[in-house]
Amino acid sequence: DSHTTMINGLGVLGWGVGGIEAEAAMLGQPVSMLIPEVVGFRITGKLREGITATDLVLTVTEMLRKHGVVGKFVEFFGDGLAEMPVADRATIANMAPEYGATCGFFPVDEQTLAYLELTGRDADQVALVEAYCKAQGLWREPGHEPSYSSVLALDMGDVEASLAGPKRPQDRVGLGQVRSTFELLMEQGEGAPDQDAARLEGEGGQGAVGIDASYLHASSQVCELAGEAMHLNPGAVVIAAITSCTNTSNPSVMMAAGLLAQKAVARGLAVKPWVKTSLAPGSRVVTEYLAASGLQEALDQLGFNLVGYGCTTCIGNSGPLPEPIEKAIVTGDLTVSSVLSGNRNFEGRVHPLVKANWLASPPLVVAYALAGNVRLDISRDPIAEDADGKPVFLADLWPTQAEVAEAVARVSTAMFKEEYASVFDGDATWQAISVPDSKTYHWSDTSTYIQHPPYFQGMAPEPEALTDVDGARILALLGDSVTTDHISPAGSFSADSPAGRYLVERGIHKPDFNSYGSRRGNHEVMMRGTFANVRISNEMLDDVEGGYTRHVPSGEQLPIYDAAMRYAEEGTPLIVVAGREYGTGSSRDWAAKGTLLLGVRAVIAESFERIHRSNLIGMGVLPL
Repeated sequence: DSHTTMINGLGVLGWGVGGIEAEAAMLGQPVSMLIPEVVGFRITGKLREGITATDLVLTVTEMLRKHGVVGKFVEFFGDGLAEMPVADRATIANMAPEYGATCGFFPVDEQTLAYLELTGRDADQVALVEAYCKAQGLWREPGHEPSYSSVLALDMGDVEASLAGPKRPQDRVGLGQVRSTFELLMEQGEGAPDQDAARLEGEGGQGAVGIDASYLHASSQVCELAGEAMHLNPGAVVIAAITSCTNTSNPSVMMAAGLLAQKAVARGLAVKPWVKTSLAPGSRVVTEYLAASGLQEALDQLGFNLVGYGCTTCIGNSGPLPEPIEKAIVTGDLTVSSVLSGNRNFEGRVHPLVKANWLASPPLVVAYALAGNVRLDISRDPIAEDADGKPVFLADLWPTQAEVAEAVARVSTAMFKEEYASVFDGDATWQAISVPDSKTYHWSDTSTYIQHPPYFQGMAPEPEALTDVDGARILALLGDSVTTDHISPAGSFSADSPAGRYLVERGIHKPDFNSYGSRRGNHEVMMRGTFANVRISNEMLDDVEGGYTRHVPSGEQLPIYDAAMRYAEEGTPLIVVAGREYGTGSSRDWAAKGTLLLGVRAVIAESFERIHRSNLIGMGVLPL
């Protein structure tokens, strides 16, 4: 998995490979790589009051993307690590795919040993780790600076409250600049901003005061929820999700979210009715310590109920929005927002109708759910009014470092031991699955979830001789930063898409479509979903968004899948042309498998992300 890099926070060197590369290794093929450059990242100082590990990781991601670390190792060092717990280190290491590095490595020190003790390793194991690392020269020594290919530096005291968005994890935005960044997005074609309000603030004037700012109602749509009519405005937060492996296994930010929720409930605040909320921790231990600290109750009251564990909103499994909300977005062509504590906010990933997606710390997710719109500057304007009509500011709700530390102290070794004692057993539903007594899989012709893939059909014992690619046509002409989500989306899809038509023809109704990610065992669905992201932009067409292309011989505009099948009938090979950073994001092997199944023989790009390039080679698609 691309987030294998999280293990580097513990001082264990590891990185993700593509699924295709892993399968090849299982079959005895070597994994080869060039010895990488190692970029040093010096950490000094400590985080200021009110600043979270998420703010730190978004800052690190921005810096490393600007520096350029694709194909390189990053190693963090410096005296600032002395006070950085493993949970914070793992949050930074987890984001290595987002800043482009092969891995982000942290050395072993006292913080590492403290984490091993907390999570239930026995004393002999902890002592062995310490003795071994010191004997091997792997122990972090204060003041020691190894030799690196290049060095970046960050004083953690300079980190500010931040989000990242609205389309890429590396696009960090200070909390006070979120509104102006959204206005710029609107100005660039996603709608019409209130120019006067934006200009006034840009010149130092006082913007809207209070929570019912009139500028929010520009281009708004009226919708009805639970029998009550309300305005849905540009910038409305329609999804607020505490989700993903990056943040939701970090006690400090999870406790901070719970404490903020507790203070909000005490002031009589509620989440805005158009906001869909959810809580999906990365570990069952999170459930234990939120309950033990009494904070889950407050999160529940605000709608942040437990929906499951693992990948949800961050990978596009947010589920549908309420029908009146979706109708209002479509009718008004509204640019609305999601705020999530995930690691990826690529176009079309979180929800097809949500154009602006912001990564934030868990407590900021709760704060924006209360505010209800990213066009409120919650760094200075009231988030809401309490039961007495008094304005409530973010500073009134934000927990202190002492309050967070007191809550984190309730996380115990017993919680880890209890939850992980039976982690591989599964629940009753898992254990009840009927498994045939066979060493091979029994394929079902009628299944719409799992079908026998065609990769080995007609394969000879010896590889065929290489042939030239003659008379190829361009299937898609793409720009920079095309992600694997653009190439092979994981979320939901419509009934009139090629994948939707395939399922409808087999008697599957729209509510049962599920997602591309859930149907990745069926190549018929996945190849129809390749290049089908609703936000992908094919420059072969003018002002057309989504998975379409031009069939060059006829000049006809078609869905990319339909055009690829027509080219296949005509015996025409295909190529894809793109700009820089092609294939960023998830390691998603279907981005390469689907490309091959569409008949693409080569991808020509200015630069590739490491894992996707490897996957293309593994599938026999030439990256040039």
